[in-house]
Amino acid sequence: MDPCHLLVIDDNDDDAFLIARHLVRAGLTVEHTRVDTAADVSAALRERSPDVVICDYNMPALRAEEALEQIRRQDPDIPFILVSGEVGEETAAAVMRAGAQDFVLKSKLARLAPAVQRELREAAERRQRRRAESALRDSEERFRLLAEHAQDIIFRYRLLPEPAVEYLSPAIASIIGRAPDDFYGDPDLIFRLVEPEDRSALERSWRSPRPGTVTVRWRGPSGETVWTEQRAVAIADDAGRVVAVEGILRDTTEQVLAEQQRAELERQLRQAERLDSLGQLAGGVAHDFNNLLAVISGYAAMIAEDLAPDDPVQSDVNGIQQAAARGTALIRQLLIFSRLEPSQPEVLDLNAVVQEMQKLFGRTLGEDIEMTTMLQPGLPPVTMDRSKLEQVLMNAVVNARAAMPTGGRLTIATGDAGDTPVGGGSAVTLTITDTGCGMSPEVAARAFEPFFTTKGRGQGTGLGLATAYGAVTEAAGTIELESRPGQGTTLRVCLPATTAPASGAADDAPPPPSGDTGQIVLVVEDEDAVRDIVCRILTKAGYRIHRTATPHEALKLCLEDRVKIDVLLTDVIMPGMSGTQLAAELRRNRPDLPVLFMSGYTNGIAPGGQELPPDAPLLRKPFGKDMLLAELHRLLRHGAGS
Repeated sequence: MDPCHLLVIDDNDDDAFLIARHLVRAGLTVEHTRVDTAADVSAALRERSPDVVICDYNMPALRAEEALEQIRRQDPDIPFILVSGEVGEETAAAVMRAGAQDFVLKSKLARLAPAVQRELREAAERRQRRRAESALRDSEERFRLLAEHAQDIIFRYRLLPEPAVEYLSPAIASIIGRAPDDFYGDPDLIFRLVEPEDRSALERSWRSPRPGTVTVRWRGPSGETVWTEQRAVAIADDAGRVVAVEGILRDTTEQVLAEQQRAELERQLRQAERLDSLGQLAGGVAHDFNNLLAVISGYAAMIAEDLAPDDPVQSDVNGIQQAAARGTALIRQLLIFSRLEPSQPEVLDLNAVVQEMQKLFGRTLGEDIEMTTMLQPGLPPVTMDRSKLEQVLMNAVVNARAAMPTGGRLTIATGDAGDTPVGGGSAVTLTITDTGCGMSPEVAARAFEPFFTTKGRGQGTGLGLATAYGAVTEAAGTIELESRPGQGTTLRVCLPATTAPASGAADDAPPPPSGDTGQIVLVVEDEDAVRDIVCRILTKAGYRIHRTATPHEALKLCLEDRVKIDVLLTDVIMPGMSGTQLAAELRRNRPDLPVLFMSGYTNGIAPGGQELPPDAPLLRKPFGKDMLLAELHRLLRHGAGS
């Protein structure tokens, strides 16, 4: 144990020694220093702070009050005991009031040791209490600085005996837009600022013994949605009742929005993967399916041609032809929205396209639908496949018709996109608005998904808007849907504008030839039924026919057997050799040989990546008799390169 350092303020060495000896005899280990002037007191205090000060009253050079004042300036917790032989009670009491801890007469030094021991204990307790108070003040200051500068909202909410906001850190102003003082006088305000759907969850959490982690939404300073994640603990009384809750509210808006964006990107990726898979399926099915449709529609057309106009079987044949046409349209829609349909973009006047289709819309809509067009004059043209633009319009009108079963109003409008350019340039808009039943947000969010439909079984394929989406996206445009239940639907298409002059309406095909032509056509088709119907159509039209099932047979016929032909009519995709390769081989000897391709599906590139020759037109199956004869007639009339 360290010795007690005693500072004796006395002008008598013997008295100082006597005081120290009394303390030693009482069991204290002491070392003492005697001083009797103010200068000596200051020097002793600078050298070492004493544990106890014992001071005489009557000294020539220093009064006890002056010494006490020096000691208190040094350390108010140092015990100061007045020890004197001649001092009155009033004087002693005055010194005690000034800060001395005790008064002992020199004639009764037996009281000194217990007084010193007591004062040492109390001084230690005072120092410990002061250190604790200082630490508490430092901690409170650190907490204040932390709370004032923290980005999280630090809170304490009292539940009992009555609700009250006891503390809110300043961060609430930047996150929610209300100052902490707004909440102290209105305990319910904090709940009113929570989105109604999340309010009950927050209230339950704050009244629970385990508040835990809760995510809630608030209305932010500018009306935006703010997400916060709560981490809190409950404060209970001795009876176990939850009387308060305290914790933090962390702003997680950026994380939530990033997660939503990531989820949306994943959804788009899954959608793109589904479209890609469906596109591959469509590409594989289209060739075979269109071959079947070509056979069905071809035989139906020949039967219809052979029947008298008033023959009762004509209605049955028409039904077959209509079914084949529906199948053709379905395949075309599959290829359009999966971006596998070969495009033939041209410069179009959007207003002209809408006007050309108005008569068709009138037949589609019926008399109970009022159709209005609002076409802004002077719009710049757009570049897009005409048939696909017409498909977008038709699909939108058909959907609008279905949404207005009891009648309504349909408005088709065009306009300048103004400040919403597509692809970094100017753009025009096409808007189709109906007054129909509208869609819920959940249905509208899925409207562009392939095969998603709200129509009954057998009444829709779910490809209308998916097809429109594929066609518009292919043209570097955007397509959006706005709809609310009971308030109708608006489909808005935005297409990039071009400065090139618009072309006119699609030219009518030249009339098919009539009578005996005598020209020789080599038909190369691996599908027996398709080859048969094509040859029958050509034979009936007066052409002479050579037919083969494979390109290798065609090469043998022309190169080895020296058969002369006027035109090659060949399928594109065939086993062993493509139609483009066959054409290239035959053109080695006859560069001017006219070639007409036909295919159930092609994107303008044959197997192996070989593009179709630019001077050889393509007939897409299923094609009608008139289309086949007209294209063949045009090709033979103008020759290769036309």
